[in-house]
Amino acid sequence: MIRVLCVGKIKESFYREAIEEYCKRLNKYTKLEIIECRDYNDKDSNVLLKEKEELEKHIRAKDFVITLEINGKELDSIELAKQLDTIFLTNSDIVFVIGGSLGIHDDIRKRSNLALSFSKMTFPHQLFRIILLEQLYRAFKINNNETYHK
Repeated sequence: MIRVLCVGKIKESFYREAIEEYCKRLNKYTKLEIIECRDYNDKDSNVLLKEKEELEKHIRAKDFVITLEINGKELDSIELAKQLDTIFLTNSDIVFVIGGSLGIHDDIRKRSNLALSFSKMTFPHQLFRIILLEQLYRAFKINNNETYHK
């Protein structure tokens, strides 16, 4: 099972439609759950601490946690596919964490089993959720020797 923990909600319908499409595609390969945690206004004190508390409600001790961070390890699509295949050999639950606009609290980073970066660039969180789902779909296609990846 894969859970994607996200800080914030998707408001725009075109983003939601793309997310729904990739969720539908991924259901062929794995159970997928997207959990949207509350985001806090940057003006609130302790934003990262509040977001951490929201995220931790959905992380279990046995979960393999992958945080998505700008300074994380960069993999190409084939390497990501191999990494996921290896993780699933020993862990049945993978949790991807997409932090809020201020990033991810250090306690979540310390809990992470893998810090992963898709790029040094900054992406809108709504768009990044779609990019992550597309790469997960691509990884499953690669691992099942199905056409899609080029």
